[in-house]
Amino acid sequence: QLQLVESGGGLVQPGGSLRLSCAGSGFPLDGYSIGWFRQAPGKEREGISCINSSGATTNYADSVKGRFTISRDNAKNTVYLQMNSLKPEDTAVYYCAARYGNIWCARANYYGMDYWGKGTLVTVSS
Repeated sequence: QLQLVESGGGLVQPGGSLRLSCAGSGFPLDGYSIGWFRQAPGKEREGISCINSSGATTNYADSVKGRFTISRDNAKNTVYLQMNSLKPEDTAVYYCAARYGNIWCARANYYGMDYWGKGTLVTVSS
């Protein structure tokens, strides 16, 4: 069964850090670009970052640029999202998703994803 599983969410104070992981099982992630998305209460889901299959190309939404870093370890079939300087407005359920190919990530075209994880909750609060 093909799955993406997120982990690493939790409660953190403003200014703190978390690292999210997205592990693939049942299929190798190395042919896929991976995106991180989030959905805050009462808001639509938004794509915030992606990384291409080799890790050479990354993309970030303006809201997280300079604070979040996406990376991947294809040997571990895992993609990471390092989140620093967290703000209350970063509170959301975070999802990872996979889509085959690289062009969509270079263009930050966060549509038509092939596989989705179930999400992990990040709460930023004092």
